[in-house]
Parts: sequence; structure tokens; C-alpha cells
Amino acid sequence: MKMLGRLILLVLLVSLWTLLLSSPVQAGVSCHNINARGVGQDLGGGVTQARIIGGGLLHGTTAASFTITGFAGDVASFAGTVIFTTKHATLTVTIEGTLNVVTGAFNAFGPVTAATGKLAGATGSLTFDGVEDLTDGSFEERVTGEICVDLAP
Repeated sequence: MKMLGRLILLVLLVSLWTLLLSSPVQAGVSCHNINARGVGQDLGGGVTQARIIGGGLLHGTTAASFTITGFAGDVASFAGTVIFTTKHATLTVTIEGTLNVVTGAFNAFGPVTAATGKLAGATGSLTFDGVEDLTDGSFEERVTGEICVDLAP
């Protein structure tokens, strides 16, 4: 009888162990370095659009809207939002930056303030460094930073 009790206990323990090992593991939040290139167009009125190339999680397009917040010499300060649209998500970054109105050089930085789809719940921040051709409104930029998100389904 004692032997039967031990056998049943052993079977139960092995079954429990097998169940624990076969349970799916949750990925959890992971952080991803962003180092992408953007090619875009200033559409006027503080509105831009761009293609994001080599952006990993952010590979896709952007639509942005900016407002001038001040001027100091040849440098305009601005604030606004950049919305990244990818195949499975959107990510919004609220930025502040500067634009040299003589050279077209710009720099902006800001945190993630919203995200949907596969990027829902994302956190992090991005920096935008680039140059706009002030004669035709085209621009190229480098988008860098870190995005942290749980990519588990």
C-alpha cells in the first residue's frame, strides 16, 4: 500500500512537471534600438510626410504636424507630433526641436506618447537629426533612440 501511494505521488509530480514545462513562456517587454533613415517632404503649413527605411519596428511612413514656438536669430523652435505608421501598428512621438532657417539643419527629440496594434503600450524616446532643402522642401533625416514594448501576441 505504501508503495502504491509513492507511485501515485511520483506520477502526479511528473505530470505536474511536464505541464509546467509545456506552458507557453511570455516574452515580456524588450527594448529595441532604433537607427533609421527618413526621406520626406515638407508639405507647408507645418506638415511633413516621410518614408522610414531600415527602421525595424518603425519601418513604414510618418505624418507630422508642427507649430513654430519661437525664433532666435536664424533658428526657429518648433513643437508637434510625428505619427509612425507600420504594417501592424502606429506610434506617436511628441517632439520639440529647432530648424536653422538658413541651412535647413534640424534636430528634434521627444517621448513616445501613444501606440496602437503590435506597438500598444510602447515607451521610449526618439531623436530626429536631418537637413531640409529649403528650395524644394525635401529632407533627409536620421531617426535614433530606443523603443521598449511587449511584442508577444
